[in-house]
Amino acid sequence: MILQIVHWVCRLFLSGIFFYAGYTKLENPLQFAAALEAYQLFPLDSLPWLVKVVPWLEIVLGLLLIVGLLLRAVAALAGGLLLFFVVVMTITFLRGIEADCGCFGVGERISPFTLVRDVCFILPALFLIFQSKVEALFRRTGISK
Repeated sequence: MILQIVHWVCRLFLSGIFFYAGYTKLENPLQFAAALEAYQLFPLDSLPWLVKVVPWLEIVLGLLLIVGLLLRAVAALAGGLLLFFVVVMTITFLRGIEADCGCFGVGERISPFTLVRDVCFILPALFLIFQSKVEALFRRTGISK
């Protein structure tokens, strides 16, 4: 029962994160483009493509997490996308570039807080990917009783 609650909390949490992140990027595409440009990691000619694709990818991931279609694969894709974002932000931060994270709109600089927060966003995806193994471990140890 507890693992089912954790399962749904993870799905709803990740879905909410991706819906909100995608929505804010769709609402302010120029600000999202400026955030991407500030990272100084992406070729300028790739920015229009990224500005169009990333928000919709996030919204579709949010929808698929709610629906539950191919859940492990979708959770893996969501976790991989979050990991990519963390790596890009970490590289930017370590290079001393002061840039907006671009995660949920503008005005939030990349900082140790945003890095740790975004790493924590990966944890629900990991649970969904490895839920069957966690359940098996609980059964073997008798914790589920």
